[in-house]
Amino acid sequence: ACQRGDSGWSLQPVALPENGSVGISHAERFGSSVSFSFTDFLTPSSIIWSDDNAATLATVKSQPARFDASSLVSEQFEARSKDGTMIPYFVVRRRDQNGPVPTLLYGYGGFEVPLLPGYAGARGRLWLEKGNAYVQANIRGGGEFGPNWHQAALKANRQNAFDDFAAVAQDLVKRGIATPAMLGIQGGSNGGLLTGVSLTQHPELFGAVIIDVPLLDMLRYTELPPGASWMAEYGDPAKPEEAAWLAAYSPYQHVETDAAYPPVLLTTSTADDRVHPGHARKMAGRLQAAGHGKTLFFEETEGGHGGRGDRRPQAAQVAMKYVFLQRALNGTA
Repeated sequence: ACQRGDSGWSLQPVALPENGSVGISHAERFGSSVSFSFTDFLTPSSIIWSDDNAATLATVKSQPARFDASSLVSEQFEARSKDGTMIPYFVVRRRDQNGPVPTLLYGYGGFEVPLLPGYAGARGRLWLEKGNAYVQANIRGGGEFGPNWHQAALKANRQNAFDDFAAVAQDLVKRGIATPAMLGIQGGSNGGLLTGVSLTQHPELFGAVIIDVPLLDMLRYTELPPGASWMAEYGDPAKPEEAAWLAAYSPYQHVETDAAYPPVLLTTSTADDRVHPGHARKMAGRLQAAGHGKTLFFEETEGGHGGRGDRRPQAAQVAMKYVFLQRALNGTA
């Protein structure tokens, strides 16, 4: 908090909770009152109020809780990536966790989009309340630490984002939070590319993979609308030099018949006008043709890149994914 006195401006820390997302929702222009918006993995969206330069804080309004968070804790750790860069990630789990548990690792890593702490009632009810863990990785390519963090995984440097994600997975195992067989990953859109690459580059690290509305054929992505608009992010496969780095990781071209892939669930939408459903269709077909029988494919016929507007089919899809994870990571898939 800032305060101006006779000698100028002074700063003082505000005792807001850690590991959360904070914004200023109101500040009195000629007084001392201020209110903050706050949420984290265990706290619904709330308004925190102070009328004395943020020296004391009180939650005055909050959305209702959707799950019991009393036994859970949110923590932040770091993993060392392949090039030595430290990659932060959040872990939400039972406070008394004793030994590895089924764990869902989520990532995105692109377009300077940050992954911030946020409350999700379905995740809490269907995953965390069952004793499982949730992990959110802040890999390069995102916007968590400004333009440099994004540009570190741009175009020819894209492999950095994939290496960061693998490093987080390995660190989770090292810390005893999960085993590879108990670690599932999920990502959508550019995050679907992330989990697709993770599947083909490091199948040994994971027990289940969810690939939502993904880009997967990076040698032809510009030919599917509106793929050409993303060349500033990934590169142009029509240029030999750029095609070389795209070919080095493009998941569709790296499916192998003799690889021991974990169970995979690919999802897309017929009406997706952001990422063409052909990516997911082709990948599912290639995995199945290569003999990987634990490959599942689901295509929604309505809605778009973000899913249908009707809450009922949305809820069914969310439940489907958590059931898939629960079965795969407990060895019953």
